[in-house]
Amino acid sequence: MRCDSIPAMSLPLEPYTVIDLTRARSGPTCVRQLAEMGAKVIKVESREQDDFTRDEFDFQNLHRNKRSMTLDLKHPNGVEVLRKLVAKADVLVENFRPDVKHRLGIDYEALSKVNPRLVYASISGFGQSGPYRDRPGYDQIAQGLGGLMSVTGLPGQGPVRVGIPIADLTAGMFLAHGVLVALLERERSGKGQWVHTADGHMNIAASGQHMYRRLCEALDVKHLIDDPRFKTPQDRSKNRVACNEELEKATVTKTSADWVTILNKAGVPCGPILNVKEVFEDEQVRALGLAVKIRHPRLGEQEVQNLPVTLSRTPGAVRTASPDLGEHTDQVLAELGYSKEDIAALHRDGAV
Repeated sequence: MRCDSIPAMSLPLEPYTVIDLTRARSGPTCVRQLAEMGAKVIKVESREQDDFTRDEFDFQNLHRNKRSMTLDLKHPNGVEVLRKLVAKADVLVENFRPDVKHRLGIDYEALSKVNPRLVYASISGFGQSGPYRDRPGYDQIAQGLGGLMSVTGLPGQGPVRVGIPIADLTAGMFLAHGVLVALLERERSGKGQWVHTADGHMNIAASGQHMYRRLCEALDVKHLIDDPRFKTPQDRSKNRVACNEELEKATVTKTSADWVTILNKAGVPCGPILNVKEVFEDEQVRALGLAVKIRHPRLGEQEVQNLPVTLSRTPGAVRTASPDLGEHTDQVLAELGYSKEDIAALHRDGAV
């Protein structure tokens, strides 16, 4: 059936307007979920934004069902236009680093004054606080820091990146879930809120031309920038082994921890590759409260993963440990009105 022959129908999120300030993949993945369910999405883009990716399948896949407009958010009049959009919107989704949105005056505190019902959704590589908050975050870095790469690949092969950008995709879907929860809660309270996420092998994500130049400059191997074997992304992919060998000559001169600090300071996404135990011990995980202790009546104290999204006014919580088999059978039966005698009979008969 042709798309234009499908009869018009009411879509679940049709009444809602979403402002999309996101780029790359995780933020657009979130907004795409809302757009496909009928939300009216206005994609706000920079007038100088790179246009070379628009014809690629990935861009077309992520940004369907949206309208686009350009705004210079560094210009006071551009910010004023955004504020007018916010006044009539239900949701704003952004993936700026924390310092950028505050510098532009478009952070949650500022825009919630324009529209107290606004659901302001933020997605970033390392969350809105903690020691890593200002680092550039990419899917590959998240895979390494989250322990995924340490359990992927063949024995003795070393850590392997998952083929699809699974960290970006799951982060986007979790944020969309958080937005929907906040909109549902708004029906009860009438208020919007802020929704946000979050030595050995080293992980460097410098695939783009601009990022590759930064990497070579930070590693002090500027001669590799114009090396004909590595001049373009296609050249580097074709000569991947040789490129890695040249970069490794530079990286072995310092520890992984030193390079993580140096490269992040230079704006090159970089991070260690952690195993699962190290993930729970990581200072950023601790700072964001991504691990939480809970007591199991039989197993004692455990440390488990906390919620992947945070709502500023009505946050969820890990309230109880996972139940043992049938642990609450009698409790649920009593809530249904069964007497103690009835419950005992059900047990005797093997019905429960």
